Amino acid sequence: MSNQIFIVILRYINETKMGLAKTEIFSDQQNEIASFAKVFGHPARVAILQYLFKLNTCVCGDLVSEIGLAQPTISQHLKELKLLGLIKGNVEGTSVCYCINTEKWIEMKEIINQFLNQDIAKQGDCC
Repeated sequence: MSNQIFIVILRYINETKMGLAKTEIFSDQQNEIASFAKVFGHPARVAILQYLFKLNTCVCGDLVSEIGLAQPTISQHLKELKLLGLIKGNVEGTSVCYCINTEKWIEMKEIINQFLNQDIAKQGDCC
């Protein structure tokens, strides 16, 4: 899925869930950075990502016991991570197995690092 289509989908979700979020007045990059920040805004999603990285393989159903939250809650967090593309899910039998989407993870790191490092390029004191 192209980044532009993905951002349009995110805008639609934001606008239908919470009314008009005024995301259209911001650039695609600003909206994408905000979406990444939002997904890291809950410790359960951070814990899920850490667990997936720790195992370095697809996880099928171990998350409830590992994270300590109810299955519907874990499912909602997985949905948010998958919607942003940071994880992939494959159906295997009656379970869905999840793993890190390394291509999207690398892309996200480049975008976030570029944003966070913009102050490094500007040496000097403004105040």
